Amino acid sequence: LSGAGFSEWWYDIATRPEQNGGYRYYTKTRLLQCRGYGTNEYGPNPQNLLFRTIQASTYAALNDCEKQEYELLSELDENTKLAWFNSIRLDKAHEGRNEFFERHWQRLNELNNNPHIGAHILLKNMQAFAAEGLQYLETQVNVDRSITPEGELMSPAASLQVYTDMLASQAARQTGVTVRFQYALLRFLPHAEQHLRWMYDFVDQHRDLYVGINMVGREDNDKGYPLRFLPVLRQLRRQYPAIKLAIHAGEVDEPNQHVKDTLLLGAQRIGHGLNTITDPDTLLLMRHGPYLIEINLISNRLLDYTEDYASHPFPEYLRTDIPVALTTDDRGMWDSTLTDEYYVAVKEFNLSWQELTGLARQSLKHSFLAEDDKQAALTTYEQRLRQFAEALARDGVSSLPQAAPKRRFICDYQPTLCHQG
Repeated sequence: LSGAGFSEWWYDIATRPEQNGGYRYYTKTRLLQCRGYGTNEYGPNPQNLLFRTIQASTYAALNDCEKQEYELLSELDENTKLAWFNSIRLDKAHEGRNEFFERHWQRLNELNNNPHIGAHILLKNMQAFAAEGLQYLETQVNVDRSITPEGELMSPAASLQVYTDMLASQAARQTGVTVRFQYALLRFLPHAEQHLRWMYDFVDQHRDLYVGINMVGREDNDKGYPLRFLPVLRQLRRQYPAIKLAIHAGEVDEPNQHVKDTLLLGAQRIGHGLNTITDPDTLLLMRHGPYLIEINLISNRLLDYTEDYASHPFPEYLRTDIPVALTTDDRGMWDSTLTDEYYVAVKEFNLSWQELTGLARQSLKHSFLAEDDKQAALTTYEQRLRQFAEALARDGVSSLPQAAPKRRFICDYQPTLCHQG
């Protein structure tokens, strides 16, 4: 979920203590080398990273030199505010996967530990996706690292209640978007197996809202290799009723069998699946289902996993009957929308109407909704699609709803779209 927040959403809620649970935030705007030289710049607390954001309780514990490095987030001047916005999205040509994986999350830092901010980002996504016609949102929400304004660890139950209250609010219900959560495991960490055990138990106790578990984190860190988790998953499946898995795999440059190994873990959905194209046996296994590949065209291009869109295997998967759906990955950091993903797919690969509408249909078919809810969602989709097509045939483009505001990505990709009156 945190990767889906646009910069202005983060800033807006982070600078409103009356709406964010009473938190105030500071961000690092200058480097004074307060801890000397030779510090760990690759650990959780690098001293030479600008725009790393901390809450007031953390700021209060800094020494006088370190405090001089920070400014109150709400008091940034316009130039510094824009720089802060750009620090959590890819805005420069030289920025890519290292900036994304090793800098964006470290800068958000303690903003991610506030469930009130997380719930706000979720609501903003629900509203934005509703404007794009989305019915169902499945997103990753973790609640075991939340902290209070005083810096104390918050219980997962208390953190989850903040999200539950938001989903029950009138603003959320007005969107018409159904929401379910996945719990995300950062798989290359030393104690990932222990965390996975905790997640299984937590998801099992909250099946009304949590529908699955995901495994995330850059695959070129080999400490998170898929088969590492096979023993613990087999143990957990002896203890708990089935919990569905949607796991990132195949988001690497090299050919390997990560996708095949991830299916062996029990995954029903594969995130990215880029290098499946290099594994013919797994390609054959995936034709006609039951597995789905979540395609992220914009993410894969911006992080240089594809040289250009033409080299993306998406059309090969789509047109050899491997179930695929278009997803946004970390759209806040690309400054893009779901509509942008569809636009790129149509423009680059000449999708037919049947292919275009089939992508959304597959996403619902392979969702982790309960079966009755899934069938209801599919029925609603077909009704809405039929109404849309009839209105378009009858009234032309005048029947279309007002387009959502265009983001930076699409204006860079197709400038003429943003220069129209």
